[in-house]
Amino acid sequence: MNSYVVLWEKCLSLIKESITEQQFKTWFAPIAFESYSEKNKTLLVQVPSPYIYEYLEQYYVGLLSNVLTRNFGTNVRLTYRIVTDKTNGIAQDVESDEPVAISPQPAPDSTPERPQQSRKTANPRELNPQLNLRQTFNNFIEGSSNKLPRTVGMSIAEHPGRSAFNPFYIYGPSGCGKTHLVNAIGVRCKEIYPQKRVLYVSARLFQVQYTDAVRQNRTNDFINFYQTIDVLIVDDIQEWATAAKTLDTFFHIFDHLFRNGKQIILASDRPPVELQGMKDRLLTRFKCGLTAELEQPNTELCVDILTSKCRRDGLKIPADVIGYISQTANGSVRDLEGVINSLMAYSVVYNCNIDMRLAERVIKRAVKVDNHPLTVDDILEKVCDHYNVTQQNVFSRSRKRDFVIVRQVSMYFAQKYTKMPASRIGQLIGNRDHSTVIHSCSAVEKRLKVDKAFSAELSSIENSFKLKQ
Repeated sequence: MNSYVVLWEKCLSLIKESITEQQFKTWFAPIAFESYSEKNKTLLVQVPSPYIYEYLEQYYVGLLSNVLTRNFGTNVRLTYRIVTDKTNGIAQDVESDEPVAISPQPAPDSTPERPQQSRKTANPRELNPQLNLRQTFNNFIEGSSNKLPRTVGMSIAEHPGRSAFNPFYIYGPSGCGKTHLVNAIGVRCKEIYPQKRVLYVSARLFQVQYTDAVRQNRTNDFINFYQTIDVLIVDDIQEWATAAKTLDTFFHIFDHLFRNGKQIILASDRPPVELQGMKDRLLTRFKCGLTAELEQPNTELCVDILTSKCRRDGLKIPADVIGYISQTANGSVRDLEGVINSLMAYSVVYNCNIDMRLAERVIKRAVKVDNHPLTVDDILEKVCDHYNVTQQNVFSRSRKRDFVIVRQVSMYFAQKYTKMPASRIGQLIGNRDHSTVIHSCSAVEKRLKVDKAFSAELSSIENSFKLKQ
């Protein structure tokens, strides 16, 4: 191994001893050693984003100075290779603002700040932060769709108002976890800095409070109260789009908090550029910190979220059911939790096991999806209605011709319209094995080629599927 790589590994070991495991994982683990020039005394490292570079430069330059001096010697220059476009492999080299060994700054720690000795408003009253204490970073599962907002959110909670991420503007579709994330930031911040005045408020409640203040001629009191907040979290700000007076008042509050180094966190279902009706002076301020998109979780993250919830709540749900829910619940965390709660309720009330059939029924009732994929229950319902037989007849061991036809047609459509393997289809349709499903599908396909009336029947059934979707 290159001797300079070994020296860098020693630097990382020293850093790991000086900070928390989460801090190391977030800010130092992603750094990759590139090269060291002994002639120029320059160390080149690669960082995966500009945000990590900015954070290292702002908070960890002193720690880097100490460990580099101990392993590489004095007056080492640190240069970052910042990846600015992962897709096309584009990177930019940026030198540290000053030689690392000079004027080291203290590394951040998790020790709470001392409260400020004076405020413009003397001894503000105790404040209920209005946070949901159940929404924390511990149960906000990390994935590719939320890695940046989650990482930045943790950084803000540890150093509110003291980073380049102010204001922190989060946007994304409904159900992607925005409210959970902003609450997690607030909860973590209160844990570290219990003396700070942290407040979570929805845009709608803020507007109601403002309207009441105007009606009672107490607008100044309203503004003064919000100007005492250290960390202000406002959710769903898109609802202010046409509320001109509310926006004007919030502008003054925002300006005061920002100028005094207070942290502002905003959440919306759209980026600032799509906030129609808001004045440019406010949009400019929204964009001056960091704007981060929170995407809908992919199937893999949905599985992780559900698995974590089951483990946390002591639930026993089969892996195939978790996979099915993750694929069908529209990428919405709210829908995922709603389906799990419904499954538990059905299981308890009807004293039944949680299986794929129950999951299909709950999904059909609980999740609103355009072009919702057909389930085996949907198919059985339509096929049985068409042939005027009951599902009990289909599930029975009877070899009566009418029942066999319905069973075979149902298996054929299940294989055609669902992603389930033959073994699973067989279990759901009378607990047959996979060979029965394969034989049934083959029999239906052969008959379709020679029996025009049968083909017309199946087309009629398929049309009813389309109407249901």
